[in-house]
Amino acid sequence: MLGNPTSDRVAKRREAVRREIVDAAWAIARRDGLAAVTLREVAASVGMRAPSLYTHFESRNAIFDSMFADAWQDCLDQMEAEIGDAPRETVRDFLKWNSRTFFAFCVGDPARFQLMNQRTIPGFEPTPDSYAPSIKALERFRQELEPFGLTRQEDIDLYTALLGGLIDAQLANDPGGNRWEKLLDRAVDMYVDGLDLPLQRADTSSTKKN
Repeated sequence: MLGNPTSDRVAKRREAVRREIVDAAWAIARRDGLAAVTLREVAASVGMRAPSLYTHFESRNAIFDSMFADAWQDCLDQMEAEIGDAPRETVRDFLKWNSRTFFAFCVGDPARFQLMNQRTIPGFEPTPDSYAPSIKALERFRQELEPFGLTRQEDIDLYTALLGGLIDAQLANDPGGNRWEKLLDRAVDMYVDGLDLPLQRADTSSTKKN
């Protein structure tokens, strides 16, 4: 079976239009904020009438859903591309690398970070399909922590809350600067010093040595 070339072309064209719509939504969000992403504004950006968007996205939140999937897939792809350079001598070294890498990813695109990690859109919740890349990213992170014995959920929750808080503070209080970025290594040292891990006991590093 050779398939239906006409159907294939239609499907590819439809996907290309959906991609154009999502890219336009990102451009608006980065220029004017996520709240500025409306069906009317997106339609104007791609040369459509707003009702025509409904043939591709059933609602504004459906556009946000695709954007959410984009954001977390970008994160997963970047971390996968760079994970080979991560130091693994100690959990302290690895978490300092991870913190710097994720911090740079987030502050480099505030609109993307807001959609990924903050509930800025009333009534929006990602669908399971769009949420899947975020789950995969977290599971990938867990896999990297397992060799260090860092597996307890509360320990992982504390780290993600600590890192997320520094990112929030940077974007809210010093956009474009590095006031909170400079605290990353110190924050990781404080965090690791509060852990009780078998492999951590062999880590003789201290805040004085880092």
